[in-house]
Amino acid sequence: MSEADALDIVQRAIWTILAASGPAVFVAMFVGVGIAFLQALTQVQEITLTFVPKIVAILVTVAVSAPFVGAEISSFTTLVFSRIESGF
Repeated sequence: MSEADALDIVQRAIWTILAASGPAVFVAMFVGVGIAFLQALTQVQEITLTFVPKIVAILVTVAVSAPFVGAEISSFTTLVFSRIESGF
């Protein structure tokens, strides 16, 4: 295995991690900003108000994006196994 092969696999692994975690992170960010905006408008500083909507939004997002995340991980796994099979 050369350095180029190792860098290619690491680059693909990082891309897979970003693609798999991206939907949940973005939804959590948008819900958090929306709740922070709501708290700033109403001056209600309840700490638990931020957690429940985020958890629900993330669970829904993970359920909806599960086929996409599974396809990304499967694609990466197939790539790594094909490289192992061909001897890099």
